[in-house]
Amino acid sequence: MRTLTRRIARYLSNTMLALAACAAAEIAFADTIAVIGTGRVASALGPGFAEQGHTIIYGSRDPSRAEVQALVEQTRGPASAAPQAEAAARADMVVIAVPGNVALDVVRSLGNLSGKIILDPTNIVMGGDDGAPTHAVETSNAELIQAAAPGARVVKAFNTLNYMTMIDPASSGGPVTIPVVGDDADAKAKVVALAEGMGFEVIDLGPLRYADTLEEMLVIWVNARNLGTPFDYHLRRRPAQ
Repeated sequence: MRTLTRRIARYLSNTMLALAACAAAEIAFADTIAVIGTGRVASALGPGFAEQGHTIIYGSRDPSRAEVQALVEQTRGPASAAPQAEAAARADMVVIAVPGNVALDVVRSLGNLSGKIILDPTNIVMGGDDGAPTHAVETSNAELIQAAAPGARVVKAFNTLNYMTMIDPASSGGPVTIPVVGDDADAKAKVVALAEGMGFEVIDLGPLRYADTLEEMLVIWVNARNLGTPFDYHLRRRPAQ
């Protein structure tokens, strides 16, 4: 009996050591993610990424502001706040969680972003002549951001849904798809992993030049919402033929 007890104790001890080693390895390879902005999208994506083991730095114009510190406190995992350019400089990935109409200016203010992944969840939507929403740029915010930071790897994602759905995907009542586009396969793979880690389905729709299509998808989403028929995107996969 004592021998069996010792074996069980040894097994449990070895198991705990193995789990601790795995956890340490995950932390060692976790990314540092700068979330530029502290509004609704930031408060959805920052905590969602932190729960997957990533270190979050919120980039704010006033990191000491009470609302910013409250966001840091509610983020489970390593989290802090810093001026925007400092946050970006310390990160492997930079999330542009600011209003779409200021996103380009914000990116230009962040300094050298070469080699970093830029996750762009922004849109620019304005009212058309008939009052219905319309896309406000000729190309896309993502392509404009890529031109402003040519050494970075821009990925478009998380722009086709509401921030509340980002926080709680199950609130939609069914699966939700995150469309992703970008020119760098490794960068896209990391964004895909983040989205799947939050409970979303993901579909790769190709290179960054299709970002305008994703931004137009948000226009349709807004229009349906304004007409009283809100929806969430779910692109059902079918077997390859």
